[in-house]
Amino acid sequence: MAEIDPRAGRAPLRDLSAPRAVTKAKTVFEGAVWDVARESFRVDAGDGSAPVLKRELLVHPGAVAVLALRTAMTGAGPQEQVALVRQYRHPVGMELWEIPAGLRDVDGEDLQQTAARELHEEADLTAGDWHTLVDFYTSPGGSTEAIRVFLARQVREVPAQERFTRTDEEAVMPLVWVPVDEVLSAILDGRVHNPSTVVAVLALQAHRAQGWRRLRPADAPFVPDRRAGA
Repeated sequence: MAEIDPRAGRAPLRDLSAPRAVTKAKTVFEGAVWDVARESFRVDAGDGSAPVLKRELLVHPGAVAVLALRTAMTGAGPQEQVALVRQYRHPVGMELWEIPAGLRDVDGEDLQQTAARELHEEADLTAGDWHTLVDFYTSPGGSTEAIRVFLARQVREVPAQERFTRTDEEAVMPLVWVPVDEVLSAILDGRVHNPSTVVAVLALQAHRAQGWRRLRPADAPFVPDRRAGA
């Protein structure tokens, strides 16, 4: 089979939105946060020659994450630091260091509003400057979940009387500010595993190396959202 050159025609490299028509769909499990569906479809161009495939998929509401960045004065001079929380994740039986994040589970909220709410609720922080850092699908082979990671700067602490009361796993979730280079080393050494944190810090490093000129605005178009029929 001949290779397809993604650069053919000098077009920029880009994922293609090309959903196949679903011939049969059934919700086989309804959960508190996400459902599991079974769908049948063909991957051909519509001439009916390809076999019908059947796949189970996790139908997820989507999420946002926030890389909060500050510059702190230390004995060695100014130091860029990232806000991390440590949260217990039962499926893997580990307490993971993560950037603040949360589900898109409030009707009417845009992505930045959800991110600001989660930063307030999980980290007791607000931010005056917002940009899109990176977008990604967490597991496109089996889940519809898409995440936008924001870069939040001009960060301030929420006054004590205005802080959110956290419950469940979040009730015992400490917050620390860690030097960017230390987090990067932990990722490259295999000591930090949360996907939003890994993707966000690697993207941050790339943006820093390019002088921040590739940052997108906070309201930049999002990856195709299956939930919205995009």
